[in-house]
Amino acid sequence: MTLPLTDLRAAQPANYWLRNARIPLACLDATAASLPPIAELAAPPRSEALVAVHLRVQAGAIAALAPVTADSTDDPDDGLPRYDLGQGLLWPCFADCHTHLDKGQTWLRSPNPDGTFGSALEAAAADHRHWSAADLYPRMAFGLRCSYAHGTQAVRTHLDCLDGQEKISFAVFDRLRQEWADRLTLQAVSLVSMDYYDRPEAEDLADTVAHYGGILGGVIYPQPGLEGQIDRAFALAEARGLDLDFHADESLNPEAEGLRIVAETKLRRGFAGRVNCGHCCSLSMQTGDRVQDTLALLKTAGVSVVSLPMCNLYLQDRQQGRMPRYRGVTLLPELRQFEVAVALASDNCRDAFFAYGDHDMVEVFTQSVRIGQLDRPVGDWPQAVTRTPAQIMGLDTGIIGVGRPADLVVFKARNVGELLSRPQSDRVVIRRGLAIDTTLPDYAELDAVVGIN
Repeated sequence: MTLPLTDLRAAQPANYWLRNARIPLACLDATAASLPPIAELAAPPRSEALVAVHLRVQAGAIAALAPVTADSTDDPDDGLPRYDLGQGLLWPCFADCHTHLDKGQTWLRSPNPDGTFGSALEAAAADHRHWSAADLYPRMAFGLRCSYAHGTQAVRTHLDCLDGQEKISFAVFDRLRQEWADRLTLQAVSLVSMDYYDRPEAEDLADTVAHYGGILGGVIYPQPGLEGQIDRAFALAEARGLDLDFHADESLNPEAEGLRIVAETKLRRGFAGRVNCGHCCSLSMQTGDRVQDTLALLKTAGVSVVSLPMCNLYLQDRQQGRMPRYRGVTLLPELRQFEVAVALASDNCRDAFFAYGDHDMVEVFTQSVRIGQLDRPVGDWPQAVTRTPAQIMGLDTGIIGVGRPADLVVFKARNVGELLSRPQSDRVVIRRGLAIDTTLPDYAELDAVVGIN
């Protein structure tokens, strides 16, 4: 007998079938290479590469992927519960490789009055006076609870680290990492202005990052001595076996080429670690030949890029009473054409840099497809919120295949068009084969923390 999916959470069986699912071809590993996409959906104008499957879960892992065919209407006689997805989409859980948990949920306490990037910097700096462990812990935990409920399994957060803040923030992060170890993989990146690497304190920062198993980072924008500062960051990371993750060129200045300097530095030093750059907005303002040259450098150097379309669209080219002319979103299709690993992420949530957001990678994907016109076809863009950010984080997750953990997100939407048209608040999240509680935390829980009476 086939059961409705709504029964899965109550029953919590160890072994069962998810029947009549549709999985994006881009979300399947080599064990499912022989499964053909649905012909009528793959053909233009739909151009959606979806595979129709029955998926068996056993002891928290994916035990089988069977094609749905015209002669496979009979249920297997194995006595296992069978839950009908009704052709609903089945995705792997998400990875969110660029967030700011330490800033999250501070908008009401330290708002950005005009929505500009400059005002965001001022508001965030002013909010630092509140950043004790007692303030950071509940706000960061709140963000993680949102991520988990929405179906994310890995999160990388940047942590502001000026004036000794790293000692507090990394300690809070480490506590959360231990508490969430059975549910989320957490990583942390140090965030300082690049001129910090001219100071002797940079050694202590790198040691702190290494102590907590973090990633070394910084904010790159045009300033005197930038090339030397980037080189010093590479040297400190190299000496400690750390990866690097930079905020790069978060402006509409076509002369901002930190991204290019990072790629050149990685090649010159023969740096063996992972290097990722976020934002890269200035790339969208540069001339064609210069862009092509930079993209070729990124490919050769193996530098990955994470784009934050919602935050960049919110901040860039903002002037009161004037419609923005420029989007501030980096060149997503062009990066993919050069085979540069490119991910999408949530970035800031309800703080001075972005007044909205909920750590929901479905919203990130939906808005990114609309903003970047990543459809017709969507192709393998689903990897940008699953497999690719996981790889950027050094993880082998975000993909569906036999033998892999049953970490899945189930949607009623039967195709990408339906997925992108509604919020998908009724999704079912499965972790290690068990359906989790997807209730989101109440904003009122933070009222006392952020000073709301």
